[in-house]
Amino acid sequence: MLSRADAGAVGSSLMESNGVGGKRLLLVAQTTGYQTRAFADAAARLGVHARLATDRCHILDDPWADAAIAVRFEAVRWSLRKVREQAPFDGVSAAGDRPALLASYIARELGLRFSPPEAVAASRNKFLTRERLRAAGMPVPDFLRIPLEADAGEAARSVSFPCVLKPLGLSASRGVIRAGDPGGFVAAFDRIRRLLALPDIRRFRDETDRYVQVETFVPGWEYAIEGVVSGGHLQILAIFDKPDPLDGPFFEETIYVTPSRAAGSTQEAIAAAAQQAVAALGLTWGPIHAEARVNDSGVWVLEVAARPIGGLCARALRFQDGMTLEELIVRHALGADVSTLQREAQASGVMMIPIPAGGVYQGVDGVEAASAIPGVEEIIITAKQGQELMPLPEGSSYLGFIFARAGSPEAVEAALRAAHARLDFQILAKLPMTR
Repeated sequence: MLSRADAGAVGSSLMESNGVGGKRLLLVAQTTGYQTRAFADAAARLGVHARLATDRCHILDDPWADAAIAVRFEAVRWSLRKVREQAPFDGVSAAGDRPALLASYIARELGLRFSPPEAVAASRNKFLTRERLRAAGMPVPDFLRIPLEADAGEAARSVSFPCVLKPLGLSASRGVIRAGDPGGFVAAFDRIRRLLALPDIRRFRDETDRYVQVETFVPGWEYAIEGVVSGGHLQILAIFDKPDPLDGPFFEETIYVTPSRAAGSTQEAIAAAAQQAVAALGLTWGPIHAEARVNDSGVWVLEVAARPIGGLCARALRFQDGMTLEELIVRHALGADVSTLQREAQASGVMMIPIPAGGVYQGVDGVEAASAIPGVEEIIITAKQGQELMPLPEGSSYLGFIFARAGSPEAVEAALRAAHARLDFQILAKLPMTR
């Protein structure tokens, strides 16, 4: 065991070696976000003084005893005033789409590194993203934006099928529905309209929640791209395969595996398209998470979010010397050079355990047997007993996460599928209320 003096020496050595120790980082995040703790832990390991800015109650005096700054993502000026009172900071980072937009305004206000608000706003608005990518000459599906109050039956006569309907501002495939005919279009439109009327969405009073985007369906295999942008240059950290076909009617993501098994030329084309999309959107600094589809017509960038991969999925990535993705992002936010950092050689992946049906979560059997599968590194069940579960397209969460590492992407995928097959979730169907 290290003595207090030895521990202090190790801490000082760490701060000297990583170049960011002792600096002050503002982390903008949602109170309920999975990644908030991961970022705080990463900052602590690097000797960085992290201060949270979260959407918690601003009336109560520090209810979680963590000295977080209470902000409201829908009230930028009010939030900026709260942050200014606690300045200065050496850098700002964000976990999540809404936090990223507020972080961009904070960075501009305080003169810190981050992509400009106009670029971040465009990246989280599917209509603006399509407009900017099309203006840059990139392949995009035919698309149009339809007001929520429009007549869905009339709108259905102006589109071709199959098409995909989606809210402009939601993430993680929430509210994304494929329609194959006018009847399916009307049903999907009405379903999205009810989703956008839910209190957890309406409370943000976001302009994007007043529209539904309709796009022609783009076939092909889907990939995820993780990277960081420095001065407009995209550094690819990982390309993930999504081995499950995502053809609808809903688009629930399940398995991510890296390194990609796509041909080298395909990966080069994906990276080039992601860089072109970053430039088209005007993103200049910070992490990005992008999605793209590849078919015989080329690479179709679906989105580029100005934030890292969500949930606990970042645990699937590890860099040299065991560095986590959050540690890399903290370093980058504080101006450290991360361009030489390499992802570990071992293949890795994650399964976001889907919710098979709505109901009340009771528990799960088989975790021990699933954990014994060769290659499985960790299984985290995030659902809580008694929690009401809602699957996609209305839902926004998973039952948990399975992580695996092995000598090849094929072995990782096999381990994830085998582990999932051994899990037996008990979900009690919710009985309808009767009068």
